Amino acid sequence: MNKKVKLRSLLIGGVFTLLFVALVGRLYWVQVVQGAGLLSEAQEKWEAEEVLRPVRGSIVDRNEKMMAEDAPAFTVALVPKTIKSKNIETQVVKGLADILKTSDDPAALAALEDKIRARINKTRDDGTLFPQVEIRNEGWKVDAEIADQIRKLIEELKAQTNQKYVGINLQKEQKRFYTGGTMASHLLGYSDKEGKPVMGLEALLDKYLKGTPGNRSYEKDRNGVELPDAKVNYQPAIDGSNVKLTIDKNVQFYIESALEKYYNKYRPKSLMAIAVDPKTMEILGMSNFPNFNPNRYWETTNQSDFINHTVASQYEPGSTFKLVTLAATVEEGLFNPTEMYQSGSIQVPGQRLHDWNISGWGPISYLDGLKRSSNVAFVKLGTEKLGQTKLREYIDKFGFGVKTGVDLPGEVAGIVKMKYPAEYATATYGQGLTVTAIQQTAAYAAIANGGKLMWPHIVKEIYDPKTKQPIQTFEPKVVRQVVSEKTARQVSEYLEQVVNDKAIGTGKNAYIDGYRVAGKTGTANKVDPGGKGYASGKWVISFIGYAPVEDPKILVTVIADEPDLGGDFHGGSEVAPPIFKEIVSQTLRYMGVPSSSQQMKTTDKETKTTVPDLAGMTVEQAKTTMNKYGVIVETVGKGSQIIAQTPLAGTEIGSTQRIYVSMQDSGDVSIPDMTGKSLRDALEVCSFMKLKCQSVGEGYVASQSLANEGDSKLLTLQLKPYQELLQTPVSDGTPAKSDKLPDKQTGGSDKPDPKDSAKRNETASAKQPDASKSQETAKKAVHPPKQ
Repeated sequence: MNKKVKLRSLLIGGVFTLLFVALVGRLYWVQVVQGAGLLSEAQEKWEAEEVLRPVRGSIVDRNEKMMAEDAPAFTVALVPKTIKSKNIETQVVKGLADILKTSDDPAALAALEDKIRARINKTRDDGTLFPQVEIRNEGWKVDAEIADQIRKLIEELKAQTNQKYVGINLQKEQKRFYTGGTMASHLLGYSDKEGKPVMGLEALLDKYLKGTPGNRSYEKDRNGVELPDAKVNYQPAIDGSNVKLTIDKNVQFYIESALEKYYNKYRPKSLMAIAVDPKTMEILGMSNFPNFNPNRYWETTNQSDFINHTVASQYEPGSTFKLVTLAATVEEGLFNPTEMYQSGSIQVPGQRLHDWNISGWGPISYLDGLKRSSNVAFVKLGTEKLGQTKLREYIDKFGFGVKTGVDLPGEVAGIVKMKYPAEYATATYGQGLTVTAIQQTAAYAAIANGGKLMWPHIVKEIYDPKTKQPIQTFEPKVVRQVVSEKTARQVSEYLEQVVNDKAIGTGKNAYIDGYRVAGKTGTANKVDPGGKGYASGKWVISFIGYAPVEDPKILVTVIADEPDLGGDFHGGSEVAPPIFKEIVSQTLRYMGVPSSSQQMKTTDKETKTTVPDLAGMTVEQAKTTMNKYGVIVETVGKGSQIIAQTPLAGTEIGSTQRIYVSMQDSGDVSIPDMTGKSLRDALEVCSFMKLKCQSVGEGYVASQSLANEGDSKLLTLQLKPYQELLQTPVSDGTPAKSDKLPDKQTGGSDKPDPKDSAKRNETASAKQPDASKSQETAKKAVHPPKQ
């Protein structure tokens, strides 16, 4: 018996000893051999780590008005099991589809309902429902307005089912929000729903905007709750920098409002405009139509709508390119505005080139050739006077054929390749080469600001969003001096007459009452992509100008690609110039730039009257007719009857204005005393008298003097600001003398007979990516004329 007890005790002791040895061995294995690995694994379970997303930097305009920022968003997530258990699948599907729909098309709505239903019923490999599903893309990162509608749906479903939870969740997210909707969309670009910048400034400046992510790690219990007094590691996120643009949202609004109106009216392939401060080449506004909404970028299906044509498309410029030839010949002392030439056509080696008016206007002056946009005038100036070498030199100096370096993505350089004499000849009026809208804008700004070609830019400053301290600033840069300040001023005055001359000026529809405006039109026939010549009825219409001439505050380029003109290119004058006029007149008022009438501060209330036709009247009859309106009539020349007048019949004028009438010439002609007149009004008189005129200073005419300049006379106008003018002694009224007036110019419209419009089309091509093709076309095509 004792032996059995002993044996049992030994057995039990042995078992416990073995168990103890095994336990000790296991503890040793766990604590010593596997200790480090298990500790690391335990820490992974104890610790939680979350990535801290930085706030993407905002994009603001020059006045700190918001254009793009990060904003709260919500993603719609559904719990299928809950929805099915409460028998509300149909209500959820129809309710969400009605809120998330992108169109009212019944077929699209039905397709969205099917999509939501399929997401709810989707199963895993084992046949069970997913615990949670998201509705992408329609329910992904929706804005607060949509989220509010979904919350109302949730409350309605709770009331219907008498349940506290119906299986619809709104997960908090963050997304990019563009405050202006479509405003400046091509400039800003967009970030997709994944937060990836896709185009525009969002992509170009991503390294500044995106910031640096942070992280936070802490210890937690098995339910994920942070343990008290736990160790926390925290690395804060660094928010992205803010970007301040040179854009002014008000100017941008004026541009887009005008473009939208004319885009809807003429339905061009594209319509674009750029507004800049010509003194700095800071871009005040830039827009393309058709545009898109970066908040809903996925709704834009035509990929070409995302192209920023102002920098990424090239075209043959047509007559706006005549600026280069004009400025070059003025700089070289080769442009004589009163010199006569034979308009109509001109023979160059291998080709005869024509004016847009095939028959021309007979012998006319070079100044009238500019006003009428005569191709022949510029061929003679550019090839006979300037020469091929100098012409190419000035084309290069104005920056054509190379990128401007504007701080926007996608810029192209344009094509300038001239080999044959005919190609140099057509280049004088903008055919056979391609340019971009931003290049043209910079070239005109060089004339507006005194001859300096400036670097165009849109980013003004990058700064810290918290401290507001600048990280990087971008100042205006002078690229080079292309012409002298004197030349630039003279060219501005010539371009001003293109707009001011209501009889023959091709830019007259850009005239803004009370402001001096300089500019040039362009109407260019497009190259047929599949042919060897120019396409019938397809034009690129443009206008580039600036105001006020004496102190330019804004320069605007407008380009319309293939507007619907009803087959008559003459209708182009109703597209680009009026858009320019609308944008500039609103901007000048917004900037507080006073008009001439505001500057003069006339105390008498001015009445308006429509000028009657005085032709054929005697001076006495004309004065009697105008006396009842309080308008003074001044005569130019000697004769019994009036043969011409300015302003023209039908023009609305104020009682403080004067009418100048030309009589039959019979000897020396007195030049009226123009003291007190604005330069614009004085230039109108000079243009009316076909007199070469130059100005010194700024403001209003204080005195005038006449001098010989070669075979012609030059009238110099001394200008002074209005306040200084008030202190200037009154002129004794003695008029200056001039030689005889030239023969009266034949009147009539600057537009040829519409039946000949097919022969008179201005040539130019839109967007030609193939340089060799562009040159080949230029050589083979019969060059139609330019306006």
